[in-house]
Amino acid sequence: MMGAFAAVTAVLAGGVLGGLALFTGLTARRVERALPPRGRFLEVEGHRLHYRDEGTGPAIVMIHGLGGQMAHFSHSLLPRLTDRFRVILVDRPGSGYSTRPAGAGANLRAQAAIIAGFIRALGLERPLLVGHSLGGAVALAVALEHPDCAGGLALIAPLTRRQPQVPDCFRGLVIKSPLARWFLSWTLATPMAIRQSERIMDTVFGPDKVPADFATAGGGLLGLRPGAFQSASADLMASNADLKWMAERYGGLTLPVAMLYGRDDRVLDWRLHGDGLRALLPAMELTLVEGGHMLPLTAPDSTVAWLSTVAGRRAD
Repeated sequence: MMGAFAAVTAVLAGGVLGGLALFTGLTARRVERALPPRGRFLEVEGHRLHYRDEGTGPAIVMIHGLGGQMAHFSHSLLPRLTDRFRVILVDRPGSGYSTRPAGAGANLRAQAAIIAGFIRALGLERPLLVGHSLGGAVALAVALEHPDCAGGLALIAPLTRRQPQVPDCFRGLVIKSPLARWFLSWTLATPMAIRQSERIMDTVFGPDKVPADFATAGGGLLGLRPGAFQSASADLMASNADLKWMAERYGGLTLPVAMLYGRDDRVLDWRLHGDGLRALLPAMELTLVEGGHMLPLTAPDSTVAWLSTVAGRRAD
């Protein structure tokens, strides 16, 4: 009797898991049909990087944050910048439509090496690096490890040092095992992301409103794919690995550094990550504005004004 019960339970569990995997696969295909790649591809050390290169003028390379992709910048910033600057947007390794080979590092130094290779492959001469959130940490790692690839840093709500705790909106990504990440990405991650989307967006964007077209024009739906979940979890789990030694070396940076932060950021505290870096780099300019974490999407006018000023100084 117990054997029969166990067999029925196994069949039911298999059916549920199979249904979840089918739902996840169908969702991913629908998302990719609705939001196909809009840029070009470049192979860098086994990574196939998806990027957009538009405009003319001094070069700006923009690096997005955790769980994001280049549409966080193309949504509102790109059309406001390409009349004065050559703007290069890139999906970080494993994010958006960029790939990350199995076994490749997700830590900041590994990602910085790939971004540096990308900059060299495009023949850019010490461009201004713009990094948002985790992308800010990657930009800092590029400046520390590959100084020939950065002429200045413009950091938007950046991660600059170890977090005392994981922000609530990212707790679901705290998974150590790659196998567990894979399993969850094909079963529970997508339906849970859909179910909890309002709560997560309230933290990530709040107190600002989420743009009405964020899911499409902002690329938000791309986060529902299983690969996006796996990469975001890997990025989060590896993010602290390099921040301690990076913080110890910040004081040696000689390139110009500017930072923009929202006073009401619910993801990262500007006092820890902004004032903390300024204490080590007294020449750094920290600009505070009203708003939350997603300034490139929620405050594009003030972000572009700030960025144009920072980039304009380098062009003079």
